[in-house]
Amino acid sequence: MAETDDASPRQDDAELAEFGYRPELKRTLGNFHTFAAGISYISILTGTFQLFYFGYGTGGPAYWWSWPMVFVGQLMIALCFAELAARHPVAGSVYNWAKRIGNPHVGWLAGWMMLVASIVSLAAVALAYQLTLPQISASFQIIGDGSGPYDIATNGVLLAGVLIVFTTLVNAFGVKLMARINTAGVFIELVATVVLIVLFAVHVVRGPDVVLQTHHTGAGQNLGYLGAFLTASLASAYVMYGFDTAASLSEESLDPSRNAPRAILRALVASFVIGGLILLLAMMSVRSLTGEGLTTDGLQYIVLDVLGDTVGKAMLWCVLIAVTVCALAVHTAAIRLAFAMARDNNLPAASLLAKVSPRFQTPVLPAVVVGVLSLGVLVLNIRQPQIFSVVTSIGIIMIYGAYLLVTAPMLVARLRGKWTPAGGGRFSLGRWGLPVNILGVLWGAGMIVNLAWPRDAVYNATPPHHWYLRWGAVLFVGAVALGGFAYYWCIQRHRTGVLAEHAAEEPPGQAAPDTPEPVPATD
Repeated sequence: MAETDDASPRQDDAELAEFGYRPELKRTLGNFHTFAAGISYISILTGTFQLFYFGYGTGGPAYWWSWPMVFVGQLMIALCFAELAARHPVAGSVYNWAKRIGNPHVGWLAGWMMLVASIVSLAAVALAYQLTLPQISASFQIIGDGSGPYDIATNGVLLAGVLIVFTTLVNAFGVKLMARINTAGVFIELVATVVLIVLFAVHVVRGPDVVLQTHHTGAGQNLGYLGAFLTASLASAYVMYGFDTAASLSEESLDPSRNAPRAILRALVASFVIGGLILLLAMMSVRSLTGEGLTTDGLQYIVLDVLGDTVGKAMLWCVLIAVTVCALAVHTAAIRLAFAMARDNNLPAASLLAKVSPRFQTPVLPAVVVGVLSLGVLVLNIRQPQIFSVVTSIGIIMIYGAYLLVTAPMLVARLRGKWTPAGGGRFSLGRWGLPVNILGVLWGAGMIVNLAWPRDAVYNATPPHHWYLRWGAVLFVGAVALGGFAYYWCIQRHRTGVLAEHAAEEPPGQAAPDTPEPVPATD
């Protein structure tokens, strides 16, 4: 692997022209902004605090081992993405990468899956407000008192809706405002996580062997504890994705072909280390490992139990900030993806969706459309008691699917000898590329099967039990994939082509971006 620091912005614009695009988005984001975009999407405090209750309740303290398991698997994908980010620094990373190394059809499906997944993920992240705000003050439980069967879900939709309106407005007003809020939020989140780790460490009451306890959660499972562990791994799988966001902002970043690969890997590694310590020390410091709040309120319960009311609630406010910037990052990534697809005339009303506001220098309409559709996801689930696990699970499955539509064509290109990594000292896996790529594909496929498996614990935990709820993930993801691709094949593919107002003035001598066969780099 190699990197140097002698890049030229002209080179990044030249690589953009390989796709037939002209530079439109203003390059204002520096190295830390790019890193912040990736780590705010992963968001250690958001993910760990949102689904700890599920992981702990399903797999006991030993579910912690799913954290390093997911990290190793996701690292394989992140390394492939880092290599792609160095070679193709372009907005809508997953969509354009799949299109370039696969073909236009695979690219469209990857972009479509990722776009829908981002919309669902925005709704899922926004729901984290419900898990934290009522813990700070009961006044935030606006609908009911929390005891009714639908009080929590309905109130969660209300609070999430407020957050989505906020992220819509911020993203509509331009990348500079988004970057300032995002950078400040990430700084606060990183400081808060370090402080939380220290505070947990000084309150430990048991050793790290706590992660060997299963609390008999494998009883009654078909595969024993392995079945419980695989189910609980949803909690870790939910956190460590979205690192590709650093690459999605490539057209607005300075020297993205070098900064984006670093940001992708740094965001994932930092999240693994810090998040793993939080989870471990939380279980080492909570007064009782059998408290009811552990499986209902999760880490929020532990923070208040260990740190007390005043300090504990101060930390929960930091969690709230983390949730806010995470939602902002998810929304931002979805906008860049919608812009990238619309620029290729690959979405309805493409010319409007791809229009960059001359005032705010950002695509405004996609910000509004993504926000409205995310609100629609919330409304559809407003009376779903399992709203948190259902929405998050479906979002993760679709994102893992979109990632697989990048790593699998990349593996095919390697095997055919048609993949050449970026030159000029930029990031490259070298001879490790093939084994890393193979592991990334196997990991992605395995986790999709695991997460989509029809389990009552995830998709229909409380009565009444219905087959269509248990199979909800398979049905929803299948309908989105098959229905979307049918629309593309019958209608949209006949319209595909870079819109004139976004096309490069002098098309490069290389093959057009919709060439069926992948084109090797010619550095």
